[in-house]
Amino acid sequence: MSKNLRGLSARKGVTEGLYEKIVSAAGASGDLTDKGLSSAEGTHGDSIGEGLMKAAGMSGVSTDDSLKSVARDFMTGHAAVMGTSSFYDFLRKDYLAKKVFVCDGTACLTSGRQDDVRRKLEERYADHEIGVVTCLGHCHSNDAFMINGEVKVIEGNAVGQTLKTLANTDKPALLPPTCGVAEYYALAAGWLPDTAAALKELELSGLRGRGGAGFPFHVKVKSSREAQAGRKYIVCNADEGDPGAFSDKWLLEERPHSVLFGMMMTGIITGADTGVVYIRGEYPLAVRKTREAVRELEEAGITAGQTEEATHRFRFHVVEGSGAYICGEETSLLNSLEGLRPEVRTRPPFPAIYGLFGMPTVLSNVETFANIHYILQEGGTAYATLRTEKSPGTKLVSLDGAFNRPGLLEVRMGTPLRTVIEEMGGGTRYPVKAFQIGGPLGGLVPASRIGDLTLDFESFSREGFLLGHAGIVSVPEDFPVIKLLEHLFEFTRKESCGKCFPCRIGAVRGYELLYDAAEKGRKIDKQLFDDLLDTMQLGSLCALGGGLPLPVRNALQYFSGELEDYFTDKQAQ
Repeated sequence: MSKNLRGLSARKGVTEGLYEKIVSAAGASGDLTDKGLSSAEGTHGDSIGEGLMKAAGMSGVSTDDSLKSVARDFMTGHAAVMGTSSFYDFLRKDYLAKKVFVCDGTACLTSGRQDDVRRKLEERYADHEIGVVTCLGHCHSNDAFMINGEVKVIEGNAVGQTLKTLANTDKPALLPPTCGVAEYYALAAGWLPDTAAALKELELSGLRGRGGAGFPFHVKVKSSREAQAGRKYIVCNADEGDPGAFSDKWLLEERPHSVLFGMMMTGIITGADTGVVYIRGEYPLAVRKTREAVRELEEAGITAGQTEEATHRFRFHVVEGSGAYICGEETSLLNSLEGLRPEVRTRPPFPAIYGLFGMPTVLSNVETFANIHYILQEGGTAYATLRTEKSPGTKLVSLDGAFNRPGLLEVRMGTPLRTVIEEMGGGTRYPVKAFQIGGPLGGLVPASRIGDLTLDFESFSREGFLLGHAGIVSVPEDFPVIKLLEHLFEFTRKESCGKCFPCRIGAVRGYELLYDAAEKGRKIDKQLFDDLLDTMQLGSLCALGGGLPLPVRNALQYFSGELEDYFTDKQAQ
């Protein structure tokens, strides 16, 4: 069934895609018109939230009728279109009934600022008008809220207005501003006669994916280049949903051309002529800035031209997500772009061979693509010198609001973690007992272990942790670990795509066990809980269910004394 729907969706292509038609149709119901959102605080029509409101105000037809119309247009079933529409948080009527949203990400939770933000908003809004969203990417200030498609911070918080950056290398690859568009993209022309040489530089650089898995980037590019197909795509996964990480958000808002250049060059190397940037809806400014950068390229005649020159043939399309963390998983993202229900695909085949609309697709994250300009300008070998043996280059690190110098760091791989936290971050403002690094599925590193780690893939893996996106969330000394574990299971429960039982059911059962232990005093059977973690880790189709056991087991190992009162060993009785 998925292949049939994929083929029907492919008929319209990317620019007239089924997903975006469904999003438009979901806002067509006349009962969504009176939401009282302030137009003065909108984003000039650039966000899904405001777009839905406008569609609601102009239409007299029901959402159901509009979705049926979309289904007829794409020659597919109404149930398939409704199934996709019902998946996304931003398209639900209960979401559209809210006026303002507070962030409930891990960094905001552990900071203790959530209640303060909510109380401030309650001065203007009723309790039922306030919703929650995860995550707005203001982990450095912990005071963000979203209204009418725009992210704001509480007035008077100077930290929330600016984001500080710092690097520990003389020539950073990612933080420096890009020059003029014509000059910046002129680098591409030198590689047009020999794209094989450009691929070789990527191989020499040793660049690994920066989205968490750390897969060698040149392998994806080479596989897609060698694949035989009439159409190929480049897709940028900008649905960075890990609470605690805001590096992709910053790059798209402040350095969008570094990302677009990397995508375009990857397309030139592989023979792809279309690049899609899929940006999470919780980052409305990133969506707007990226679209502006695409228009700038087109107006300069660099892309979307009429000649057969490789850069002219390349076209970008920016797609805004609708509130689904799972779309940060590559195959879920591809299904979303195709207008299918964004459930995880089984692999193989991998996207480099069978990706968007079943065509070869290089899919990687924002930071990965942003490195390519530096590599092709300075050389792959120069990039590789910023490295450990298996982790070349630099890594963007996000520091949350607990640090004395919160913000974004560009760090040489192999830098001691203690240096990152205590010197570059200035230490924390209050006592911290652990750092969750790499998002909600990343490891929970006790403060006592930071001296044992260096910032690179192999060090974290060797010590039983995960580098991931390298967002660092601080867990205060007085924050109960049991509440953190409850939060992580609740997050997984809410964000699971539901395709596989271990994740869909396991996350619910884990949350129930932890909630009952924390709130009702019902002790958890250790063996039962361990079996649950094994089932999720071994049986889940993707890293959402499969990755959750890592921080949970870290907590059980390093904070056993704090957690022992919540568990019982029935076999020992």
